[in-house]
Amino acid sequence: MNWIKYLSKVRLGREMEIPPQFDGRNEFQKDFDRIVFSGAFRRLQNKTQVIPLPETDFVHTRLTHSIESSCVGRSVGHLAGMKIIGQKLGNTEGLSPYDFEAVVAAACLAHDIGNPPFGHAGEAAISEFFRAPGNAHLLEGLTEGEMEDLKNFEGNAAGFRILTHSYPKLSERSGGIGLTYATLSIYTKYPKQSLPDLSSSGKASEKKYGILQADKENFIKIADVIGLRQKEHFPGGYLRHPLSFLVEAADDITYKIVDFEDGYKLKLVPFETIKKLFMEIASSKGATGLTNLTRIKGNEEQIGYLRANAINSLINQAVDIFIENLEAILNGEFDKNLLSQTFSSDVLKEIQAISVDDIYRSRPVVEIETAGFEIIYGLLEAYLNAALVNNTGRHQRIKMLLPDYLIDEDMLKQGLRYSTILNIVLYVSGMTDNLAIDTYRKIKGISLPRL
Repeated sequence: MNWIKYLSKVRLGREMEIPPQFDGRNEFQKDFDRIVFSGAFRRLQNKTQVIPLPETDFVHTRLTHSIESSCVGRSVGHLAGMKIIGQKLGNTEGLSPYDFEAVVAAACLAHDIGNPPFGHAGEAAISEFFRAPGNAHLLEGLTEGEMEDLKNFEGNAAGFRILTHSYPKLSERSGGIGLTYATLSIYTKYPKQSLPDLSSSGKASEKKYGILQADKENFIKIADVIGLRQKEHFPGGYLRHPLSFLVEAADDITYKIVDFEDGYKLKLVPFETIKKLFMEIASSKGATGLTNLTRIKGNEEQIGYLRANAINSLINQAVDIFIENLEAILNGEFDKNLLSQTFSSDVLKEIQAISVDDIYRSRPVVEIETAGFEIIYGLLEAYLNAALVNNTGRHQRIKMLLPDYLIDEDMLKQGLRYSTILNIVLYVSGMTDNLAIDTYRKIKGISLPRL
């Protein structure tokens, strides 16, 4: 367990640069700040978490979810770091728990940065667009792997590209926002390409994919320096960075508990149901207890108190499972979701089942997701045909609306379309919910801009 390598401070695209003088922040705190000030992170403020286009300000967007996940990530990272250093679980010379907390928090902060508008419906819309027989002409000349990137669009892989890619027409400096190898490898919960499909393997790290064909070289370079091991059963696939398990746990804790709380605030989940389930987690083995609950009178205040205690309980449970299985994680023998092994796993399954039936599939959510599906589909149809077909006056005008750095003219002249298609897909995927709606209306002539 060489944590010095696992927490490599080398920066992508800045490998040969001399680090600036110490300014009070460790390198992973700098990663956190770089993510906060990136445009892609800022746009999460208007992207769907649970409820698309919420009319109230008390439910979560992707931005608030990401911030809360990073807070939980900071706690699990610090607690795990204390135990790793205290129990001498590997080479930690020169490291402190603050290094562990900062790098996990940074990876958590970025974990949803590649998600498209309208949540998972947006991912499905992009995938189905490229699977449609009528759009097969757009994929001419692509390799099998490149087609799979598009037919099975994955926000995690898109996020890795957003963090690491620089458009040549905009910057001669490569490496995106220049994050450390450690943060980028910990961010990558699914360190494999889109092929082959191992989604049925049951392993947590193979549930999805996290690396686009365009980013293979960058990820391999990072994996080699960090020391990630390749999987024997899957050439090109790697074992997760051990701290990726903590990022996954922090995300799961946050969305399962807080999304459920949002369901209560929207009157989709009864008070007694959420109170009972939160109390079961908050009072589980290892929890600190609920000594102040009787002093809290309001329903929302009680739920807030229970939510905080439930999250605290799950943090401790997840870290215990992580430390108990750390050697097996490093050997590739443990590849499971940490929360699935905790005392509270059955309660979390019940929360998830209720959330799916009563929140994620509620009629208002499905109605807006359906509209979002059509919007993303329509934007891709317009932009991609304008860039790749461009045989009508309409195409030519729509092409003029696209930023010119998206279209790789040199590659198109050679009959190679992948980079241009990927750029346009990420352009649409990077839109906020409202921008996607507004752009769609203008392109379709539903509304007109004011001059």
